[in-house]
Amino acid sequence: MMLNIPNALTLLRALGVPAFLYLLLVADQPIFAFAVIAIGGATDYLDGKIARALNQTTEFGAKFDPVVDRLYITAVILALASKDYLPWELVISIIVRDLVLAIVILYQKIKGYGYLEVSFLGKAATFNLLYAFPLLLLTEVSAIGEAAYIAGWAFAIWGVTLYFYTGFQYLIKAVKTFR
Repeated sequence: MMLNIPNALTLLRALGVPAFLYLLLVADQPIFAFAVIAIGGATDYLDGKIARALNQTTEFGAKFDPVVDRLYITAVILALASKDYLPWELVISIIVRDLVLAIVILYQKIKGYGYLEVSFLGKAATFNLLYAFPLLLLTEVSAIGEAAYIAGWAFAIWGVTLYFYTGFQYLIKAVKTFR
């Protein structure tokens, strides 16, 4: 693995997952947990921008970044649901979507097919979700709680819609490649 700035940011984001889980579930510090996932969302944006700007794209980064995104989203939604910030039906549907695509990717790897490129809409879906969930954490903060609730659910609804739409797009493209 070549450790460059974008890969270091992705690694930092991966290390944020256990920090977030500790802060929210053990230490009961939603504001600090908010800061960790907000920084995670920013590094997700920055790692790609920096990689392209400095011509530091790597195969490791291209594969590790989406894995960290899925890990982040899964950990965050499970933690938020356990604290009643999100409905379990939504959490389970997101996890099922990711599991289906993980099986597709595994099948692609076994059969030697090339991986599907992450689309702009796929990145937009992840972006929306990574902004929605931190905002939903702030709903308990009285000064900005109502605004955070509205903005958080707006990002969540748009993000989940794009997440499932792109999931179907990836699935259709993969099935076409298998034929």
